[in-house]
Amino acid sequence: MPEIADDEPPSVEELARHQRAGLAWVAVDADDLPVGYLVAEPVDGNLHVEQVSVHPRAARRGVGRQLIERLAAHATASGVPALTLTTFTDVPWNAPYYSRCGFVVLDERELPPGLAAIRAREAAHGLDRWPRVCMRRDL
Repeated sequence: MPEIADDEPPSVEELARHQRAGLAWVAVDADDLPVGYLVAEPVDGNLHVEQVSVHPRAARRGVGRQLIERLAAHATASGVPALTLTTFTDVPWNAPYYSRCGFVVLDERELPPGLAAIRAREAAHGLDRWPRVCMRRDL
């Protein structure tokens, strides 16, 4: 999936928008250097994981899971009932990983309007060349 790897990261403006909304978190290493981040947005009354990324040097150390758990704690404290995300089904660090984090696959035919709109944007961006799903984790 080289097209995905070559995709531009979110702009500083976009990341700042998430930060101002209180929906951006950064994980740092022992030297206080960033090793991962998560940004979310409200969608359909839930918090939607827009992006979670971990630097390869920090992979397989629980950084992604810690970021997801931080979002879950924030959502619970805010009275939000669930987390959602969209992801690739056949990439081991995507859908299988999120399943281990408590997310379940949603039926594409029964998506709420916000998730349906996200999936439509993803398809227009060409992401449906690879199998994708919406997932939800009830809190």
